Amino acid sequence: MTDKDFREKLKKINQIEIKNDTDIVGLITSLKDTGFNAKRLALACEIYNEMNKNPNCIKFFGLAGALVPAGMQKVIIDFIKEGYIDILVTTGANLTHDIAEALGYHHLQGDIESKEIDDKYLHNEQINRIYDVFMPNKVYEGIEDFVSQLEIPDIQMSVSSFLRFLGDQLPEDSNSILRLCSKKQIPIFCPAFTDSGLALQLGFHHQKLNLNHFADMLEMVNLAWDAKVAGVCIVGGGVPKNFIMQSLQFSPNSATYAIQITMDRPEPGGLSGATLREAISWGKINEMAKYSTLISDATIALPIILWFLKKTNNKKS
Repeated sequence: MTDKDFREKLKKINQIEIKNDTDIVGLITSLKDTGFNAKRLALACEIYNEMNKNPNCIKFFGLAGALVPAGMQKVIIDFIKEGYIDILVTTGANLTHDIAEALGYHHLQGDIESKEIDDKYLHNEQINRIYDVFMPNKVYEGIEDFVSQLEIPDIQMSVSSFLRFLGDQLPEDSNSILRLCSKKQIPIFCPAFTDSGLALQLGFHHQKLNLNHFADMLEMVNLAWDAKVAGVCIVGGGVPKNFIMQSLQFSPNSATYAIQITMDRPEPGGLSGATLREAISWGKINEMAKYSTLISDATIALPIILWFLKKTNNKKS
């Protein structure tokens, strides 16, 4: 690019103004001409809306981090209800906490800055801490009671098939990611399922269970292969990110749209901090793709993106 070409692409920064009647769509639209992560957020919203309106686009959603304990369960549920997710890849931890809420247990909020919080005290009181979220051990005991009574029809089914079965066992009227995905026939993949409290309890109570992880790997590649247009939204990174990206790497169609929400940095070389631009070198994302790497806490960014999508698509809040 010549110096002239570069200068011609530059344009004035929009000094945004919040008025009394500014709504979420107006705010995001105004952020498109700002800088830093405000602009990246606006771009992420725009990209997600575009891939949602593309009838040929299969939307892969990678969900890592402790988002259900933090209060994001219904946000994810709404993403699924509104059709903004076609394939979900997540961690066993999020599924464990999803079951806890579905069974009527709750995560508790607290003040992490309080000097009264002592982790030694919490341990003695059998209360577990996730930053400023607390969960009594009795929650795990309730999940264990549920797990121990399962009558599993096939001890060698794929993990995704088992998760569909598990969703069917949850209360019909419960707010649950597992339950909703099973009802809507949206596949949930959990490639590191054994790395979770839920899987530990399953292993203890159903010791002959031998879920097939390779079947899921091949199924995921097939889904990526068959996607005419692929769009990805990666929350956090980790194993869910890699599971989606490696499937796209071995498919004829790399991602046309890509969004990543992360707080990690690229310098250490870890996948969670790796930029989407880097993924182009692997053939995971198309050279002409629209993408946005948003450096943000997902508990802030995800509700805003959902709010924007609902309003843009004339959905009721």
